[in-house]
Amino acid sequence: MTKHEYSQAYQAGFERTVRFLISKGARGDGAQEAAQAAWARGWERLSQLREDSNVYTWINTIALNFYRGFLGRELHLQHLPELPSRDRINVAAIDVDRFLRYCRPCERTLLQQQMEGATMEEIARTNGVTESAIRVRLMRARRAARSQMERRAFELRRCSAAMAN
Repeated sequence: MTKHEYSQAYQAGFERTVRFLISKGARGDGAQEAAQAAWARGWERLSQLREDSNVYTWINTIALNFYRGFLGRELHLQHLPELPSRDRINVAAIDVDRFLRYCRPCERTLLQQQMEGATMEEIARTNGVTESAIRVRLMRARRAARSQMERRAFELRRCSAAMAN
């Protein structure tokens, strides 16, 4: 099938593909998106089409697979409702505290100053070094803390896997 013939098939068959998906239970927007993605995929893989007469069946199969994949991902997502509560727990503060515990004291001080809003210039002046030195120290502090947290996460996964066995 030539590209010109494919474009003619697209013009004639796009709405047919959308209707096909709707007949399989797809909603309007999802059907349109899946049909568009299927026709684009067909264009990319036009060389794989064995018989020109089967273009609509081929595209509809691709579209149905796209829609099923989209639907499968959508079903696994569930929005959590906002529950009213008198107690407001600052989860971000807990995470920051946990993050800072993984830092060495000198790094912790730098990171706390930065999180409190101090500029690089102010931190450098306080520590008696250049701004470049502070940037490097902060980068190293973040890397060290990340490494420690990743190591801790690995240990926790290993322990939970051992408990599961």
